[in-house]
Amino acid sequence: MNKHFLWIYVLALLVFAGCKSLQEKGNDQFLSGQYQYAIGTFTQILAQDSSNLEANRVIAESYRLSNRIEKSEPYYRQLVEEEPTFNSYFFLGQSLKAQQKNEEAKEAFEKAKSYTSDEKLLARNQREIESIKLAEGIEDYWPNHVLFNYTELNTPGADYSPVLSEKFLYFTSGRQASGLYAATGTPYTKLFRARADGIKVDVGAVQALPEFKNEEGLNQASIAISPDGNTIIYARGNSTSPKDLPEVALFASYFRGAGFTQPIWMPVNEEETWWNSTPAFSPDGSELYFASNRPGGYGGIDIWKATRLANTDFGNPVNLGPTINTPGNEMFPRMTPDGKFFFSSDGHPGYGKLDLFVAEKDESGQQVVRNLGQNFNSKDDDFGIFFTEYPKAGFISSNREGGVGDDDIYFFEDKTPKPKIVNVLLNVFTKEEKADGSLADLPQTRVVLYGSDNKQQGGDFSNTNGRVRFTMVPDSDYTIIASKGGYFSKSIPYTTKGKTPDPTTLIQDVTNVSLDTTIVLDQLILEKSIVLDNIYYDLDKAEIRPDAAVELDKLVKILADNPSIRIELSSHTDSRSSDAYNQDLSQRRAQSAVNYIVSKGIAADRLVAKGYGESQLIIKDAKTEEEHQVNRRTEFKVIEIRE
Repeated sequence: MNKHFLWIYVLALLVFAGCKSLQEKGNDQFLSGQYQYAIGTFTQILAQDSSNLEANRVIAESYRLSNRIEKSEPYYRQLVEEEPTFNSYFFLGQSLKAQQKNEEAKEAFEKAKSYTSDEKLLARNQREIESIKLAEGIEDYWPNHVLFNYTELNTPGADYSPVLSEKFLYFTSGRQASGLYAATGTPYTKLFRARADGIKVDVGAVQALPEFKNEEGLNQASIAISPDGNTIIYARGNSTSPKDLPEVALFASYFRGAGFTQPIWMPVNEEETWWNSTPAFSPDGSELYFASNRPGGYGGIDIWKATRLANTDFGNPVNLGPTINTPGNEMFPRMTPDGKFFFSSDGHPGYGKLDLFVAEKDESGQQVVRNLGQNFNSKDDDFGIFFTEYPKAGFISSNREGGVGDDDIYFFEDKTPKPKIVNVLLNVFTKEEKADGSLADLPQTRVVLYGSDNKQQGGDFSNTNGRVRFTMVPDSDYTIIASKGGYFSKSIPYTTKGKTPDPTTLIQDVTNVSLDTTIVLDQLILEKSIVLDNIYYDLDKAEIRPDAAVELDKLVKILADNPSIRIELSSHTDSRSSDAYNQDLSQRRAQSAVNYIVSKGIAADRLVAKGYGESQLIIKDAKTEEEHQVNRRTEFKVIEIRE
């Protein structure tokens, strides 16, 4: 063999041997969960052979398993081009979805259907397609809440999961780290605290957790503190020591006299190989919520609940069920005093990766899950909500673009504009009608205002000018009742709807609108006849016509407003028929009118029907139809005022 070709052959063998060794190293890193190291190793292989499927697969999976699926797109694309499978298309779809490339994501999910007949996989795949469609219609849960990056508190590393307890803000951070977490290549996290008043944090005095010492060479995160401040629970794991626990688990520390105990492993972990994290207490401290990948869930990571026992330990955890948990991941639970349950999920319809959601009861009493909307969520991870003043202010965590670095702590406030106040000042004028038809002030009239709920809103006597003033609110209905001895009481409806300016157009914080209305009271005189106008009957008939009913309704109202009076209702005819006929017709008409009034709820013993026929003609020698109509009339008079 030519020496030149021999050296090329030897070099090729060396390169192949080196690649094989590099690949074995990368696989070992991947299988041990050192995903960032595996990415680095297989990137070297791809630099020599960009089509190496194993390298593409491991890098894609490493990004996915270390919660960076959005970076896996080019590697899954290479896989679907060379060796398409359900998983490669499905995870490609998730990567595209995490980047809000929704149309491309739907295309990838549609293609994934062709590579499996497994009903569970197909159902999960369809759920992803539907979630993209549903995400397009998400509305902001609190439209006026505004999010701010707590730049003074955050560092270029991870800062997340803030919890306020006894004037201190506790949180997780990668600051002061002494090693890198091999799965992500980021610093190990520890627990810290700083003095705080609500969302105002003393960022200049952050200190490592003083209750017990942070450990080196592992992650400590997601602290939960019981409402009484006596129990601390947090997640601990990812140790580099082979002697330590293999997975993330919950640890607890208890206040005993002079201080907190050393943290101990909690029985709710159950198995050392299960991942357990993101703990949170219920508002009364009787329940512990946490996230776990233990068997019996609905896929991925689920939220579980354990109830505190009499010995202060927590009992066997139960899964929160399929309304909250999905085939995706649910974590960072937070129960609020009003029974609402907040959490983060990448399995419910959202904007990309983890979004913040709330589970609450709808009008029918069924639990429903709602996305908090775009003023809280982004295409990146949004999680770990905590309220300092529910629901107006608090904190969340997010690794969205534009932050200080990695996971950042954000605070939020309710910025709902202060409502413009419109006061309606109603002047009610009480008057009476004089003999000449003019109106005169009627002082010392009792005027009472009622709301639409029939509850009294105010009441007073009119002054010497016959005026009473009430303060009312816009867009509301009222009833005003005026009464005075010797006068018929009267009630009138009054509305402020359409009588005030649109508050959004106002500049001043307070605007007063002055309105007027007048109530005219009629004198109540015993035995004085009052003609009811426009009470007509068909020829030779006594039935109440619709137009007559409208007028009789006015009398019904007078009787309702004046429950102490008893009246005689009389009917009169003209003189163009016999006396006997007219007497009978008028009596029937009067009785028909009384029956109508009784049908409207007026007691029958307050009414007397009286027909006078033609015995009380007003125009005795009537000749025209108009003169006859004057004689054909219906009247009433008060015959008794009951105490």
